[in-house]
Amino acid sequence: MTAVILIGIPASGKSSFFRERLLDSHIRISLDMLKTRHREKLLLNACAAAKQPFVIDNTNATEAERERLITPAREAGFRIIGYYFSSKVQEALERNRQRIGKARIPDKGILGIAARLQLPNIAEGFDELWYVRADCNGGFVVEEWNDEL
Repeated sequence: MTAVILIGIPASGKSSFFRERLLDSHIRISLDMLKTRHREKLLLNACAAAKQPFVIDNTNATEAERERLITPAREAGFRIIGYYFSSKVQEALERNRQRIGKARIPDKGILGIAARLQLPNIAEGFDELWYVRADCNGGFVVEEWNDEL
């Protein structure tokens, strides 16, 4: 059983990565869909109780935010896998400007999360941690994490 935590600024590719690589095997838990932390917690707890693999598809920008997710998943016996989406702020702003309707967020939202983003590290409780970056063909390159970088 795996609990996957996606980490990165808005418009860095997290949801696209989920759809491409995890859609058929994991439940998606996202504040964009659920709208409240209470609903997020209910769905996370339901997945934990059912031993259902899940993905937390939010920015998960700080260690404290990730700890709130890692602890219950670990207690339920899940392996914790983190994917950090490396993205330049300017590139994310440009991708966001191409979004339509509610999918587009104010630029200040991206800038605010970028300012408080803390790089993850294995010591937070991850069993695996990976770097993800967009390739030039619209796909993703996944590389092994190195806390030294």
